[in-house]
Amino acid sequence: MIRVGIIGCGRISDLHAPAYLGHKNAAITAVADPDEANRTARGAAWGVPESARHADAAELLARDDVDMVEILVPHHLHLRISQQAAAAGKHISLQKPMAMSIDEADAIIAAARGGGVTLKVFENFVFYPPIQRARALIDAGEIGDVLSIRLKSAAGYSSEGWQVPAEAMAWRFDNSKSGGGPQVFDDGHHKFASAWYLHGFPSTIHAFIGNSFNGVLDSPSVVTWQYDDGAVGSFEATFSPELRLHGKYYGQDDAIEITGTKGVIWVTRGHGRMLDVAPVLLYRDGVTTHMDDVDADWGVSFIKSGRNFIDVLTGGGDPVLTGEQGRDLLAFSLAAQRSASEGARVDVSPAPPPASTSPH
Repeated sequence: MIRVGIIGCGRISDLHAPAYLGHKNAAITAVADPDEANRTARGAAWGVPESARHADAAELLARDDVDMVEILVPHHLHLRISQQAAAAGKHISLQKPMAMSIDEADAIIAAARGGGVTLKVFENFVFYPPIQRARALIDAGEIGDVLSIRLKSAAGYSSEGWQVPAEAMAWRFDNSKSGGGPQVFDDGHHKFASAWYLHGFPSTIHAFIGNSFNGVLDSPSVVTWQYDDGAVGSFEATFSPELRLHGKYYGQDDAIEITGTKGVIWVTRGHGRMLDVAPVLLYRDGVTTHMDDVDADWGVSFIKSGRNFIDVLTGGGDPVLTGEQGRDLLAFSLAAQRSASEGARVDVSPAPPPASTSPH
């Protein structure tokens, strides 16, 4: 039984907790959050006794009934709390992006290694069933050799989705706490991870990162890259304040188009839904196949990612993402920031894609 402590009980924790609730090999035994309302509400919902609801993460880390921690705090706190968790001998599931800089990422990896604990950088999009189906189709040769990958994030609003308090979002717009903008650096991690999962790590990156709403948003933006095999990729981020979207989570739509030498794959949704079509489409030999047999609930990807770590801790192997993979993806994102700042193409070190098409 893996006893889980959750550090950070904000809105996103509602997607992380179900991975452990009802799991035969896991249980949430403690929570920590400086906001009393957050830790009280989530603690009660997850069956955590009042004595195990802490204002300070250090108090949770001192507990004997916690084996691993899920760290869901603002980015500038990742290094300190990860180091504390490693020193306390707790396995670590760390929210993406793993750090504010490569030096911080290296320090987190070193702390986990020194503490003899397993480090997972939490990324859910590589566990999203439509994206996993796309990877399986690529591996099966359905579209031939990959020529390009296009990712689009269209943010707007959803009257059906979560209402997140403005004060809870404020840190995301403060670069000293977030490390970068909310659309390219923060949410962009999902897109860079998806591209890496589908075709590997790029060799060069060229980016334009916009500035809108008095500097609050890093959009509209376009990040482009090229792979060693000649394939290309792109990620476009926009925010349309009057664009109404469907979705029970965030007011955002995500789409991927993968073009190969003999076919095309579309993943038509992610956070939310814009198009009334199947979550995965395959075009080949003049025929479009609509794949409706895929669970397109974005929340499922969080459950699959969390349970991947439980499987690793109980059965061995490496988590997806490892600390090193998380570091590579941080380098991907930081290279985009550097390219936009310098107005030039940036070289990045290549890293292999994950071996498995279907993580636990």
